[in-house]
Amino acid sequence: MEAVSTRFDPTTRETHVASRVAPNLCYSLSLPQEWQVNAAPVQGADQRTMNLKAASGEAELGLAVRSARELQEMPQTDLPGRDAAYLQRDYEDALGQPAQAVSLSTTPSGATRWTATWIDANLPSASHALTVETFILPLSDDWLLELSLDKMEARDAYVALMHQVLASVKVKARAACGQG
Repeated sequence: MEAVSTRFDPTTRETHVASRVAPNLCYSLSLPQEWQVNAAPVQGADQRTMNLKAASGEAELGLAVRSARELQEMPQTDLPGRDAAYLQRDYEDALGQPAQAVSLSTTPSGATRWTATWIDANLPSASHALTVETFILPLSDDWLLELSLDKMEARDAYVALMHQVLASVKVKARAACGQG
């Protein structure tokens, strides 16, 4: 698997993100304004993650590619549902308790939106709550793209940015991977 590449286009004021997921599969997406790699990608056998940070603020976008092989043990019938259950299990294991609220829905872009909330007096926020939201996009029968947006205070701006990002995702077969 190749690393995620990012390129800011000052003319369009967009950051273009692209990655080859497998020899015959790649994806690309666009972000408004300039975004920069926030941390080195974390490589795993079946998952790769990358965090991007908005140059003009605190917002961070997490990108993760996950293989369907990693989700084989999950009982859900659809791949996004298995991924959501896998994510939830990981968070529950890390937090040591089940989520108090979980939501799974499909967005107009075709992404699956998974949201889970934990409430615990030991959580550091003033509300003692932690809500995690990930948008899951199937890239093929074998691969998923997970998108998580953090550190955005204004809910309207968050929703608008996620809508724009999800609408910009393009999946290409091998022959088209090198084309813009």
